[in-house]
Amino acid sequence: MVLSLNVILFLTLHLLLGIKSSMVNLINNGYDGIVIAINPSVPEDEKLIENIKEMVTEASIYLFHATKRRVYFRNVSILIPMTWKSKSEYFIPKQESYDQADVIVANPYLKYGDDPYTLQYGRCGEKGKYLYFTPNFLLTNNFRMYESRGKVFVHEWAHLRWGIFDEYNMDQPFYISRKNTIEATRCSTHITGTNVVFKKCPEGSCVTRPCRRDSQTGLYEESIMFMQSLHSVTEFCTEKTHNTEAPNLQNKMCNGKSTWDVIMNSVDFQNTSPMTEMNPPTHPTFSLLKAKQRVVCLVLDKSGSMSSVRHLFLLCIKKHKSCHLTLYTGLQSQLYKCLVCKLPKYNLINNLGFHYQAIIHSNQSTSGSEIILLTDGEDNEINLCFEDVKQSGVIIHTIALGPSAAKELKTLSNMTGGYRFFANKDINGLTNTFSRISSRSGSITQQAIQLESKALKITGRKRVNGTVPVDSTIGNDTFFVVTWTIQKPEIVLQDPKGKKYKTSDFKEDKLNIHSARLRIPGIAETGTWTYSLLNNYASSQMLTVTVTTRARSPTTPPVIVTAHMSQSTAHYPSPMIVYAQVSQGFFPVLGISVIAIIETEEGHQVTLELWDNGAGADTVKNDGIYSRYFTDYYGNGRYNLKVHAQARNNTARLSLRQQQNEALYVPGYVENGKIILNPPRPEVKDDLAQAKIEDFSRLTSGGSFTVSGAPPPGNHPSVLPPSKITDLEAKFKEDYIQLSWTAPGNVLDKGKANSYIIRISKSLMEFQEDFDNVTLVNTSNLIPKEAGSKENFEFKPEHFRVENGTKFYIAVQAINEANLISKVSHIVQAIKFIPLPEDSVHALGTKISEITLAIFGLPMIFSIF
Repeated sequence: MVLSLNVILFLTLHLLLGIKSSMVNLINNGYDGIVIAINPSVPEDEKLIENIKEMVTEASIYLFHATKRRVYFRNVSILIPMTWKSKSEYFIPKQESYDQADVIVANPYLKYGDDPYTLQYGRCGEKGKYLYFTPNFLLTNNFRMYESRGKVFVHEWAHLRWGIFDEYNMDQPFYISRKNTIEATRCSTHITGTNVVFKKCPEGSCVTRPCRRDSQTGLYEESIMFMQSLHSVTEFCTEKTHNTEAPNLQNKMCNGKSTWDVIMNSVDFQNTSPMTEMNPPTHPTFSLLKAKQRVVCLVLDKSGSMSSVRHLFLLCIKKHKSCHLTLYTGLQSQLYKCLVCKLPKYNLINNLGFHYQAIIHSNQSTSGSEIILLTDGEDNEINLCFEDVKQSGVIIHTIALGPSAAKELKTLSNMTGGYRFFANKDINGLTNTFSRISSRSGSITQQAIQLESKALKITGRKRVNGTVPVDSTIGNDTFFVVTWTIQKPEIVLQDPKGKKYKTSDFKEDKLNIHSARLRIPGIAETGTWTYSLLNNYASSQMLTVTVTTRARSPTTPPVIVTAHMSQSTAHYPSPMIVYAQVSQGFFPVLGISVIAIIETEEGHQVTLELWDNGAGADTVKNDGIYSRYFTDYYGNGRYNLKVHAQARNNTARLSLRQQQNEALYVPGYVENGKIILNPPRPEVKDDLAQAKIEDFSRLTSGGSFTVSGAPPPGNHPSVLPPSKITDLEAKFKEDYIQLSWTAPGNVLDKGKANSYIIRISKSLMEFQEDFDNVTLVNTSNLIPKEAGSKENFEFKPEHFRVENGTKFYIAVQAINEANLISKVSHIVQAIKFIPLPEDSVHALGTKISEITLAIFGLPMIFSIF
């Protein structure tokens, strides 16, 4: 324990990255605690604050009517960056911080339009992570291009708060309905418009032509459709107006439910009734908050295993004669403070009380200050300090060390807006944990990044080698730290240009027993670094290697990885989902290896490869969100998550496509029967949609979660079916229908299913009302592949008469070895279409009616008065 915590004293305030957790509450029909954070890189502009206020005020009224007088926005905090000038109307935040904001205002790393969007990757009905707006969107007069900002805010709020999805589909803008009419992918089919396509746009003045149909599919070519009477869009789609046929994400993720049905099933609305007052509620109240210099205190409990660490702290304070402890020069840019002058010999309550006194003595308010509480023992009196903690406004991050740590730590973190972790008593577990305690400022280029954290058990007189890639976006404040349990090893470190650092270059801190560190001078060389550790001791010992760094330039964000579980508690056998977001700036990073390591209190580890394939637990393919179901419970208690993301052999690429769940840009509108075009939005061409990025390595912690109701470790019968198939595709090839999908597993997305059920019908209604009696397809020669593999199956619909224009509906289920059946996949469509001459393309099946439909504007909030 001495070894681990001594090294942590060096790393505690160096490794800092955040976890997202909203503070929003719905009380008496009003939303309180909404936080809108402006990124530190955004230039100071008072107009930005005013426009944010106007947007939310307008949105509150619109939301109130759209939800049939049920909810509105009451209190909103706008978090001002520390880089802006202080003003008398700016107050000090309490628990509000950038990393916990519901709305982020920031410039994109690369400029490809200003579409607002919601970072959303959960299941239907699950909350999103944050809304994103660019300053340009908020400052530019863009009413005609995006509709009103208030409506856009409500559109995105519905994604964020209630977990509904878009009802338009840019990848499949048209489909053929059950009535054999070409329809636009949208919610209500009552919406009308004009269908045209851009012909040319000389000097910003665009010319259009009528939209033509594709002679191969019978559908319209890529087109632009113009909204009219957009001001009449005032409510969410209900069961009566919802278009269940449309091939959109809402139907796919929510099994054809309307947005209003999903909203009404949310926790917000289960106990919320419409307001009876005739007038709309008052305008939202806004608080302007400007972050102060950060105050952080590391508190250790009184257990005997930490006595030596307490002693080291006392020595450090005595040496510095101050409560301000700077652990190394790299911290100066972060301005972190460690306020530990003396640790009382009493329980946790006294430790916390002392921390408040230390802050007050430093002329700081306790409000918004932070405690990192590290404990490995029980404390039955923690609940006695809950009320004092609430009143103080302090934020407490808890780290439970081992299985004996107090269970009330979870409550302590939750009630203060802090983070909670579990770590075994080893250097890597603690290092990974500290790497997730955020700088909370939103300045990504200031945050420390962990590249390596490896524990190695080396036999006597043996050597171990390793590599660490350093990409060109990082290299500032680069540290290599080596620890040992018995005897210092021989260390050789070599940079990409061949320069070597030897054991003598690694400095042993007198206070950090069994550890040595090397800070690379200046900027670390880009490329692959190699290290070699030789255990000179005769017997085996444990060696660890930890590498941390920061961004190379304040203008180029590095690749960042954040991770978390879908929920903080689980009851067996309910599955959880592991999520890891990999991004550079606000753009997703694709094509990399992402490995989750989940550890129990006893040290048992489960390793999961996370996928970004749009199947199983993953909502959207290629969005930089890597995910996987976790079902391998190993008894009850705390579990800890860490994630290792790495790119090797030039496989990584940056996606420059627009995000999913974005507020749709309106290319034009109809006024007095005339089409008026807006300036075209910048588009990314297919050959430029992805950019290669260098090899890299990142490590991060995803916090802890608690499991209950699990049986003892061992082999247990399967109680979960295969996961639902969510990426089924179908098409005709001559007389055969070709299907493709991603294979589910034996248990959700793990292992291999036993067989498949495929059903086919000419009637969508038959699927929806009597699925079990729909015609079966012979799948005797279809052998399931391993989960995550691509399945392809071809069959001839022999029991049906097929002619030009014949349309089939198809769905798939998987069965596992325990005879458990997955949920029904989304229903797909396959149309037998024989290409016709251009002048007769309209004769598809029955007559295809002329389209006068619209899909743009606020497509998720559809229903015409």
